[in-house]
Amino acid sequence: MGIYIFLTILVILACILVIMVVLVQNSKGGGLASNFTSAGQSMGVRKTADFLEKSTWSLGVAILVLCLAATASIPRGQGQKESVIKSSIEKAQDPNAIPVLPTQTPVQEQPEGGNK
Repeated sequence: MGIYIFLTILVILACILVIMVVLVQNSKGGGLASNFTSAGQSMGVRKTADFLEKSTWSLGVAILVLCLAATASIPRGQGQKESVIKSSIEKAQDPNAIPVLPTQTPVQEQPEGGNK
């Protein structure tokens, strides 16, 4: 159970990072890359755009791999209770089995030669 929770947290963090990287990018050449226009920068506009694109693809692949690993590490079988839905179906009564309720008690006729 612990590895599943750990992988789930990693998937959530990777998703947040992808959201941030995608929001920094601009499809028209702007975004974070447009801020680095000075000549003294070690990372120019094109290198920043390449870095953002590579990081988007890398995080996408990481999310895919982490999701597959998390699916493989889902705890199954041992220590797991029976499904609540399955147990409630098995314990349910048949709705067609209507209980027979007594109506009126039959009146017994007295014999003709009895006490009057």
